[in-house]
Amino acid sequence: MVAMVTAPRIVSFLPSATEMTCALGLGEQLLGITHECDYPPEIKGKPVVVRNYLPIERMSQREIDAAVTERLRNGLSLYQVDEMLMREIAPDLILTQDLCQVCAPSGNEVSRLLEVLPSKPKILWLTPKSLDGILDNIRDLGTATGGLGEGETLISSARARLGRVASVTRTLSYRPRVSCLEWMDPVYCCGHWLPEMVRIAGGRDELGREDTDSVRIPWNDVLQWAPEVLIIMPCGFDLDKTVDQAERLFSYPAWENIPAVKADRVYAVNANSYFARPGPRVVDGTELLAHLIHPDLFEWNGPPGAFLRLGYPVVSDVMRNPTVA
Repeated sequence: MVAMVTAPRIVSFLPSATEMTCALGLGEQLLGITHECDYPPEIKGKPVVVRNYLPIERMSQREIDAAVTERLRNGLSLYQVDEMLMREIAPDLILTQDLCQVCAPSGNEVSRLLEVLPSKPKILWLTPKSLDGILDNIRDLGTATGGLGEGETLISSARARLGRVASVTRTLSYRPRVSCLEWMDPVYCCGHWLPEMVRIAGGRDELGREDTDSVRIPWNDVLQWAPEVLIIMPCGFDLDKTVDQAERLFSYPAWENIPAVKADRVYAVNANSYFARPGPRVVDGTELLAHLIHPDLFEWNGPPGAFLRLGYPVVSDVMRNPTVA
């Protein structure tokens, strides 16, 4: 836990921390962000202190997976920290994580940075594996920045919204089989907080790995689980990019035999906004899952561009955010 009473100069090394910082009303203290930080809109134009080594915007999922695996196998970082800019900013507090080497700068990058900075900032490690862990991180950040009251208000609101969903789904007599895929080529199941989100939303994802890492799984596991609702949410992808690469799935063996495909219940979602980043909007993500899994019980009142029903073959994007029912 980091104790700090004055308004700190903050640098965020991950998008979820940027969202938390702004949700706590600390946007003016946020002096450095990553190239992936895109929410809330008011952060546009802030100095970028972290960039990706790989040109992932021009790579396929399989190319990304292979390149990431090779760099990590060789002990190389996926991220470049602008040390000169960091010295100019002279942060008091750096927000980072040690949960996933792929998601943001982690232990090795931070250790190197501390060696070159003239003054040593405090480091707040945000490494949640569950929804409770995400809410605890909000509390930790509020404590570290003197905004504990704002943090508790945000936490109370999140718990109330999750509770409203759970109060409906806990009485369900049947929970559909759901599969949330965090990568398509190769196929990865979901992990960490996502199976919990599915459970609160009234589904079952027994391929998912709750409170631990997403892993590569055989396509046959998906076929055997026979999901009634299939949700495509590649880590690091927005909706447009997910839709662009989703048709790779249509060539997989026995794709057309999956119950979700037969029932026209395959959806691409905006993973960056609602699922992959452990920040305040995972609550919105849980509400979105509830709508996709139980459209007769839950409406989606969030922003457009959150999801798209995928036909077979892939449908035009002119039908974004259709009614699920």
